[in-house]
Amino acid sequence: MQIRHVNADGSPRYTNRLDSETSPYLRQHGHNPVDWYPWGEAAFARARELDRPVHLSVGYAACHWCHVLAAESFEDETTARVLNDSFVNIKVDREERPDIDRIYQIAQQMLTHGPGGWPLTMFLTPERVPFFGGTYFPPEPRHGLPAFRELLERVAQYYREHQESLRAQGEALVAAFTSIDPPAPASDLVIDGAPLERARAALERNFDGRRGGFGDAPKFPHPGSIDCLLRHWRRSAGHEQPDLRALYMASLTLTRMAEGGIHDALGGGFCRYSVDAEWMIPHFEKMLYDNAWLLSVYADAYVASGDALYAHIAGDTADWMQREMQSPEGGFYSSLDADSDGHEGDFYVWDREQIRAALAPQEYAVFAPRFGLDLPPNFAGRWHLYGARAPRELAESLGVSEPQLETLLESARAKLLKMRQRRPPPSRDQKVLTAWNGLAIGALARAARALERPQFEAAATRALEFVRRALWRDGRLAATYSDGRARLNAYLDDYVFLADGVLELQQLRVRTDELAFARELMEVVLRHFAAPDGGFFFTSDDHEALLHRLKTFADESLPAGNAVAARVLLRLGYLLGESRYIEAAERTVQAGWAPLEHHPHAHTTLLGVLEELLYPPVIVILRGERTAIEAWRRELDRVYAPGRMVISASADAADLPPAIAAKPPHGPAVAYVCRGSVCGEPLESFAALAEALRA
Repeated sequence: MQIRHVNADGSPRYTNRLDSETSPYLRQHGHNPVDWYPWGEAAFARARELDRPVHLSVGYAACHWCHVLAAESFEDETTARVLNDSFVNIKVDREERPDIDRIYQIAQQMLTHGPGGWPLTMFLTPERVPFFGGTYFPPEPRHGLPAFRELLERVAQYYREHQESLRAQGEALVAAFTSIDPPAPASDLVIDGAPLERARAALERNFDGRRGGFGDAPKFPHPGSIDCLLRHWRRSAGHEQPDLRALYMASLTLTRMAEGGIHDALGGGFCRYSVDAEWMIPHFEKMLYDNAWLLSVYADAYVASGDALYAHIAGDTADWMQREMQSPEGGFYSSLDADSDGHEGDFYVWDREQIRAALAPQEYAVFAPRFGLDLPPNFAGRWHLYGARAPRELAESLGVSEPQLETLLESARAKLLKMRQRRPPPSRDQKVLTAWNGLAIGALARAARALERPQFEAAATRALEFVRRALWRDGRLAATYSDGRARLNAYLDDYVFLADGVLELQQLRVRTDELAFARELMEVVLRHFAAPDGGFFFTSDDHEALLHRLKTFADESLPAGNAVAARVLLRLGYLLGESRYIEAAERTVQAGWAPLEHHPHAHTTLLGVLEELLYPPVIVILRGERTAIEAWRRELDRVYAPGRMVISASADAADLPPAIAAKPPHGPAVAYVCRGSVCGEPLESFAALAEALRA
């Protein structure tokens, strides 16, 4: 129940049901005059009792426009009175409840034929069926949008006067959800490589040849598309005409993002997206999942190309994740807000004279042209830093060497970063999400291999240990952890992203308890998420019943859970000699074949699995003395081979899975090369191993 209090200055202060929630986003609304409920039966029972529609508001802590809507409407007593008198109001954190968010985002697009997004504003019957919706609505009419309060009054009136038609519309909408499910695969389905080539062609069509990336503003990083192009180039490397254009598209995009304002030039890490086509001005929120996926791609790109820029970006992204986002307990927090002190971007932008006064003259002389301070301001009369001039060109024009230039730039960065840290910081959403931690664990493991930075392996291991300790109970995962509480039934992404992260860590060192944990995770997936015709539902069979049980294969802001599930099952199946896993992976690709054929470039993670089905992954098992096999592993890690796993198990490793233990050590080091389920003879020299891999 909403309760009115009085602050010390006499202004009203309210308490509602969100005050004790684990979500920082929900707690942000705990003192609104709106009588909020968290999602649950109590809210819908109240709606049935009062015969009122439900106002469902979905957002997240780092969302700028969610804050705007809250300030304009949810903190306004007049608007709150309309909401309280005519609706039952439910607030949802889309990061804690992606199941609810996905359902009602799809419904909003079906009802309005417009794009989704956050904040999501939906109106439901007490039976949870949506009948109207949108995203942000302003307090006064503008940009073709009605005033929020006016909209509320019209929706409440429509609900009172048209309940029969709403019931019929609801039945049609629920039936329409079944049409979005992929059709069952044909019995005579033949899997081939055609989607790989069609995806390559589609990415070429959407490619921005001047600025990198795909499409126009607002411009998102699309790390899955970059990964797809790198893999395509690698696959063509042995051909008479390797696809250097694919490598160019990936490289230009990575370079432009690294040099753009979407990348934090001082603190490292990436913002969510760029509002312009030039990558210059970001939407300033920083999300763990974006940075984890981009870290993986930059680490791979460094190995593929040897470009030191990509190593630098991967390193400072991983450093940012550890410094700003890893909790003392080991888990990774979710996000940093776009706003600080009530203004978007204030934490990141600068006055030019402020920088000039902070730096030595020789530092300013190189820093200003490098990061655009000698150009007109680019953000509300101030400067947001971006790579305006390339270091090599700048060094030549200033008559200094590149190492001298970099020394001065690093000195300037350190001073400005220290200054920036004294500003009011953006708020941090300190809930720990299992799925996003799985992505971070895998990304840090890949960066540790690519950059030979053992501290990244240590950070990934700490995060995994935290998840196992805090979020794994009685053989099942929880989705979220905050303030000492783990809660909510985990989703498909939680299980498979975490298992994928565990497999990435095994390529640094084998720990039999972690391998066993990955197997436990995938057994839960097979038992509780599997769909009868192949693939996996987003929610488990014992999850709360919603309007529809979704099964999707396309990448969105996260890799597709079905695709990651198939990749883990395929690799774990070959590694452990478990045919059930390989068959489940094949059935998942078959189940997603129809959407993969129609829109291959929207299914880049699934394309990677298709590639590994057509060209089974190479698994290299190294056995022997720890120092010797580590030297071999490091050599192998210097080659970009996305379809290869390297597992190094020392001679004294105990309790290894039978499929690994069956490959005994000989001398200082020995390698076994397995292609799919077929393994070759032991190779006792690195030259022999290299020759076998070239073949």
